[in-house]
Amino acid sequence: MMEKNSKIYVAGHRGLVGSAIVRELENQGYTNILKRTRKELDLMSQVATEEFFAEEKPEYVFCAAAKVGGIWANKNQKAEFIYENLEVQNNLIHNAYKFGAKKLLFLGSSCIYPRQAPQPIKEEYLLTGPLEETNDAYAIAKIAGITMCQSYNKQYGTNFISVMPTNLYGINDNFDLENAHVLPSLLRKFHEAKLENKPKVEVWGTGSPMREFLYVDDLASAVVFLMNTYDGSEIVNIGTGEDCTIKELAEMIKETVGYEGQIYWNTSKPDGTPRKLLDVSRLAKLGWKYKTDFKTGLKKTYEWYKEQVSK
Repeated sequence: MMEKNSKIYVAGHRGLVGSAIVRELENQGYTNILKRTRKELDLMSQVATEEFFAEEKPEYVFCAAAKVGGIWANKNQKAEFIYENLEVQNNLIHNAYKFGAKKLLFLGSSCIYPRQAPQPIKEEYLLTGPLEETNDAYAIAKIAGITMCQSYNKQYGTNFISVMPTNLYGINDNFDLENAHVLPSLLRKFHEAKLENKPKVEVWGTGSPMREFLYVDDLASAVVFLMNTYDGSEIVNIGTGEDCTIKELAEMIKETVGYEGQIYWNTSKPDGTPRKLLDVSRLAKLGWKYKTDFKTGLKKTYEWYKEQVSK
């Protein structure tokens, strides 16, 4: 259990996930949160990471630093995705062990599961079939991180836990059209189409794949809860347990933004995984459930995005 003055390091504190974890910790009254920008600490450097851990000796470590992106980025930057993620997580996990951290939480991703996994996806389906080809390099890096935590627990008696969040969205997301995930890139597309009075918005694929979305502040609440209550090598899914089609998502974003035009489905573009819904019963049994409904989360995200682009 973290004390309010425990030394807590949030790696990747400026990103979507890391910034939400910092907000949650601060809201809960934690006062000793370590943060380092990429300029201050290059987590891809073994030497720099080791020096940081030797000097600061954090008691609790949240691994939220990662290279992430949507279909295009994952497909076209495979080398970067596997190399950068492996480097960063290896350095964090190993140094947390080396310098005696009490506990570490590793953030995986729901894309670690087989492409054709039965739905909803239970934690034990990991490594039971081939991965989705478009983001296999990223998934393999994440699977290596999970295995590393489990191996260190087994061999060295560490307390390193791994969680698998579903698709996340919210404040501080990446809204870059080429590299972003589906929700922020659609939000931006519809917003710009509204401003420019475009008659239609192009969306990739058929609209039939199903996706689950979790507001990032809810994820942060779950990981702080697990850091304080869960000790075990088994991975834990974090999600809502509910999903919608990409078509429904596009319609909901169109409504949130107030765009009046048409949606054009470019079916020559890839769809990605057909369905991805997490079984969250393990987390529910531990005593956690999400709070933010999709409409509310979407509205909050859009309000924040509008503030950013008007700056």
